[in-house]
Amino acid sequence: MHASASTVSRSDAAVSGRSRWRIVDIVVASVVAVACALLFAVWGVAYEGPSAVLKPLLPGLQGLLAGPWLIAGVLGGLIIRKPGAALYTELVAATLSALIGNQWGPLTIVSGLVQGLGAELVFLLFFYRVFSLPVAVLAGAVAGLACGVNDRILWYAGVDTLFTTVYIASTTVSGAVIAGAGAWLVVRSLAATGALERFAAGRETARRV
Repeated sequence: MHASASTVSRSDAAVSGRSRWRIVDIVVASVVAVACALLFAVWGVAYEGPSAVLKPLLPGLQGLLAGPWLIAGVLGGLIIRKPGAALYTELVAATLSALIGNQWGPLTIVSGLVQGLGAELVFLLFFYRVFSLPVAVLAGAVAGLACGVNDRILWYAGVDTLFTTVYIASTTVSGAVIAGAGAWLVVRSLAATGALERFAAGRETARRV
């Protein structure tokens, strides 16, 4: 009985340890958020050109350009691997982007919250234990889906069914490819340099090598 209780105690401690944020987790998640906020600011200007090309092709197709705005949450989740990492990274990046200044103002923070929750839910679904390429792609896709629905409500009220369907499908695909697969590749590249040696993501890459 005592042995069983001791085993349960050690198991609970292990789970708690995996869930507890370290100072290095907070620092690295914040650095990722700052880097992504700069990406958001640049893409907020650069996307105008491709958007002007896509809009006449099919209403809502510009949703394919949403991916770069979704990558922070997936990156944070893949690197930190703790509850709240995806939400924290995406939300902080969005907040900094709004403070820097963009055409969407404070509503950028709402978008960051919704998109971060989308990615976070996927990592939660796998109990923060699986961080494979398929999981990263799914996290990006759900973040993209959340982005599309949120944008439809905030920015595209009154649009028709065709636009709504194409836009949400496009943001979902963009999230899967750019934010999901893209973030996974970024993490692999960083891990290969040794920059993530204090994280499970970095140790996994080292073992493969």
